[in-house]
Amino acid sequence: MTKRIAIIGGGNLGASIADGLIVSKFSKPADITITRRNLQALNRFAEKSCNVYSDNKKAVKESEIIILAVKPYNYADVVKDLKGMLNPKKHVLVSVITGVWIEQLQKAIGKPVPVIRAMPNTAIAIQQSITCIAHAGASAAQLNYIQQLFDQLGRTVIIDEKLMDAATVLGACGTAYAMRYIRANIQGGIEIGFDAATASLIAAQTIKGAAELLLEKGTHPEYEIDKVTTPKGITIAGLNEMEHQGFSSAIIKGLVTSYNKILKD
Repeated sequence: MTKRIAIIGGGNLGASIADGLIVSKFSKPADITITRRNLQALNRFAEKSCNVYSDNKKAVKESEIIILAVKPYNYADVVKDLKGMLNPKKHVLVSVITGVWIEQLQKAIGKPVPVIRAMPNTAIAIQQSITCIAHAGASAAQLNYIQQLFDQLGRTVIIDEKLMDAATVLGACGTAYAMRYIRANIQGGIEIGFDAATASLIAAQTIKGAAELLLEKGTHPEYEIDKVTTPKGITIAGLNEMEHQGFSSAIIKGLVTSYNKILKD
């Protein structure tokens, strides 16, 4: 059953969510409301027959699923303005706000509205995000609906909220780590004879293919590695040299360093 969805905050993330829901046909444009102070920035959604408001309260009143996509420093004021409109029997609140915990939102709302926290990454812009989801007070049906919603934007996984910081490192910071690996591949490709554009294409498509193998076949990385390494071959020689230079260790240490910084900040 289609539900009316309000996206409070039509910035990059909010707009990407709306785009994905429209492209996938999960929602009809008329069932999507997007808010932003500068309505001109939402003209393309208005042209698609979405509801475009600068009034957050009006958006909440007309919707059932409320997606908070505002900046972390704005969330308290936004929730304070909306809490009188939120109805525990009607609404489900979904937060995609970085660093704001469910308990904080519940305290700010002051009533038992189901709260779901979702953390996508930047690949949501092309409907290829991994979105980690945690919840409090949501029914199985409500959680299933929200998971289906974010499945239109990539893939989803349900986790305990205590793992959200770790998910940020692995799933969000991980995009930057992967980009740095691809960049190194491009640089190496240039050194062995390719122009930058060709090296970039080969490197990016190779990484995409490797990831799809794991996602589609459900295999372990080492299984796929074994398939392309032969005795005294060039692949194992390169892999061993990378390990001698601390390749795996550097990645693990980078992940742990990012995670420890979250805990300290």
